[in-house]
Amino acid sequence: MKANDATDHSSKAIVLLSGGLDSMVTAAIAQERGHEVHALSVDYGQRHRIELESASRIAERLELSSHVEIALDLRAFGGSALTDDVEVPKGGVGDAIPVTYVPARNLVFLALTTACAEAAGARDVFIGVNALDYSGYPDCRPEFIASFAETARLGTKAGVEGDAFTVHAPLQHMTKSDIARECERLKLDPAWSWSCYDPTSSGEACGRCDSCRLRKKGFAEAGLVDSTPYAD
Repeated sequence: MKANDATDHSSKAIVLLSGGLDSMVTAAIAQERGHEVHALSVDYGQRHRIELESASRIAERLELSSHVEIALDLRAFGGSALTDDVEVPKGGVGDAIPVTYVPARNLVFLALTTACAEAAGARDVFIGVNALDYSGYPDCRPEFIASFAETARLGTKAGVEGDAFTVHAPLQHMTKSDIARECERLKLDPAWSWSCYDPTSSGEACGRCDSCRLRKKGFAEAGLVDSTPYAD
């Protein structure tokens, strides 16, 4: 399996579609490269469930070939402010891995996306991880993507028979301002997506959690308007 291959293909691809800005831009990039794009979203018991509604909206607006949502309730494990009764931090992005980290989430999600791809006969997997302007999650790093690519090569029928997958992470080395510019270039409406970890009771993005701060900072640095309504 190859990781982060930028070669264009006219083949079926599976995109991990969370409903966030990065996954929306990634899905549009996969389309731009000529893929027949199918999306997979995971209802993992997240507190910010509005993102699942956003994933459905993105799939519809981009006219993706299909969109499958599966349930895998990670609240049974807890261990994160996104799946447990833990307060979402609002003090700004720090250096330590934050409590919004969900244990092994991208490891689990990439395994599911690869399984979906193998079952569908797809050999291209897209994920919108970003290693520059992010909250310190270990499963967003290039080392992780490369390691998963090799694990999948060894652990799938397609891989051992020489018909391996390619893991694409087109946003891997972009800043949030770069991603905001890509959103603009691809003519996507930022409001289709959802990034907030702790939405208000009225359905607005809080504007103060790590994800909101990084997103707002990216659009501001790019000199672009984020059409998403923020409470703060």
